[in-house]
Amino acid sequence: MVEVEVKVRVDDLESIRRRLLAQGAKILKERHLEENTLYDWPDRRLTVRREALRVRRVNRKTTLTFKGAPEKSRRFKVRFEHETDVRNAKGLARILRALGLVAVFRYAKHRTVLGLGPVKICLDETAVGSFVELEGERQKIVRAARALGFPQAGWIRRDYIQLLVEAGYKGSSGRP
Repeated sequence: MVEVEVKVRVDDLESIRRRLLAQGAKILKERHLEENTLYDWPDRRLTVRREALRVRRVNRKTTLTFKGAPEKSRRFKVRFEHETDVRNAKGLARILRALGLVAVFRYAKHRTVLGLGPVKICLDETAVGSFVELEGERQKIVRAARALGFPQAGWIRRDYIQLLVEAGYKGSSGRP
């Protein structure tokens, strides 16, 4: 699957939520905590290739995601993504260690997920601020961003790890 998205830094997520609901958005998942751990080999080969292997925990649900290197795009963050649910998180951790992978970065965020037509909109609270993430087809993201008053000049293509590292976050633990 190809993931196409942009982020926008915002000051007031609650006002964005109200505007989205007024525009007909549906809440797909209420506010919840996501705990993310990135894995790599000790030589950081995934990092060097700009790929990512992430284990995400939400309550008792665990998801394993591989993200390919970002494709070239001036306006959007575009990556191939393969994702699967994991029944046994402890077993997964043992498998990753047996393969020689190590946890290289951990971070958490609170997220609320809404749908506005075909666009998935996430309201994210992170250690480095609040963001609205829009995901879907390019033109539909453009329309949703315009409807929310987000000019293209404010779009962010970097991922949360990059934003956290740029802000000096060490990624070992901590919750927003």
